[in-house]
Amino acid sequence: MKRKIIKIDKKLCNGCGLCVEACHERAIQMVDGKAQLVSDQYCDGLGDCLPVCPTGAIEIIEREADPYDQKVVDEKRKNEQKQEKKIPVCVCAGVMPRNIAREKAVLKPPQDTKEINNNLSDIRQQPSELQNWPIQLKLLNPGVEYLNNADILVMADCVAYAYGNAHQEFIKDRITIIGCPKLDDNEYYIEKLTEIFQRNSIKSITVVRMEVPCCSGLFQAVKTAMLKSETIVPYKEVIIGINGEIKE
Repeated sequence: MKRKIIKIDKKLCNGCGLCVEACHERAIQMVDGKAQLVSDQYCDGLGDCLPVCPTGAIEIIEREADPYDQKVVDEKRKNEQKQEKKIPVCVCAGVMPRNIAREKAVLKPPQDTKEINNNLSDIRQQPSELQNWPIQLKLLNPGVEYLNNADILVMADCVAYAYGNAHQEFIKDRITIIGCPKLDDNEYYIEKLTEIFQRNSIKSITVVRMEVPCCSGLFQAVKTAMLKSETIVPYKEVIIGINGEIKE
């Protein structure tokens, strides 16, 4: 039958994976770093994936295609859920919630050349400003005590490597939550963040991501979670360039 269905231009696709998350039927998968329509039967032709594509690689066309089959889609979802349940859950000390106390450094003026050299050594060994553990969003317990009355930092995990002063400018005095919207399920991020915002009194939210298009899902997840949880607090967005500079 001839019907509406998506078409993906592999030359324009940058591999961000946002369309995979946007497709509720899971009709799109990443194959060799490019988005690909898995089966005509999975695509309903409504185009939920179009708005999230940053390069315009997806369009809706009319062509001969197998009809959309809701039963096949439902069966696929059930199989995926079964596979997820088979994955063993790790209960280990590494996910135990911890509030990390940091002593504030008191700087004194150097007295002699030897002390100046020591101070330079201290500068080279900047202490961590991390206040909490765990920091991965997937491992975080939404009901942990340190989330209440906290200034929240939601940060793409690459930022700490790309931006040298991440600890002093972003992590300091904030509860840190990190994740990767390209590698993880953004819908899961939205649900988890919504629960965190609903269960706790949040003072402020800062979101820091990389400039690459696939990282934009982090802003979307946080803002959607704020809307769903009706959280109204001071909110700030920061974008970090690949070269290590603040873009905005």
